[in-house]
Amino acid sequence: LESVFWRPWWFHEGLLTMPPKFDPSQVIEVFVRVTGGEVGAASSLAPKIGPLGLSPKKIGEDIAKDTAKDWKGLRVTVKLTVQNRQAKVSVVPSAGALVIKALKEPPRDRKKTKNVKHTGNITMDDVISIARIMAPRSCARDLSGVIKEILGTAQSVGCTVDRKFPRDLCKQIDSGEVDVPRK
Repeated sequence: LESVFWRPWWFHEGLLTMPPKFDPSQVIEVFVRVTGGEVGAASSLAPKIGPLGLSPKKIGEDIAKDTAKDWKGLRVTVKLTVQNRQAKVSVVPSAGALVIKALKEPPRDRKKTKNVKHTGNITMDDVISIARIMAPRSCARDLSGVIKEILGTAQSVGCTVDRKFPRDLCKQIDSGEVDVPRK
């Protein structure tokens, strides 16, 4: 009887079944890229948060409140940990955001000022502290590799480190002229 009725291939593969029921006690992590201190558009949060039973507008306000004091005006990644329809907001800063924060620039309105050049200066101690924050997420074997990654980020941001170009410092680390901590 099966061969009498022709059906498409996906009909037999079980693709017409419903997805499993959502378990509210399950812990789900959602990553969202936002501008610190600003309430993003609820329409951009809705596809990620809506299926979890959360209000995108309320989550947007929570994100803005948590990123307002430290990350105002900077683009950062935010991790939402959702369990039992309760969202916990935590900031996962990128290396670029940490370097720009270390420059201690005044907060800017991104709608008014565009294409800002970050021509400041940071210290090597700032670079080492940023490298220690980024070390768990880096693929480098030791801290000197992470420091060179942060120096590359400082190069692309456009700032200097101890009044030297970051690329020159990378060469000095490779040659052993500049001592960096192992751990």
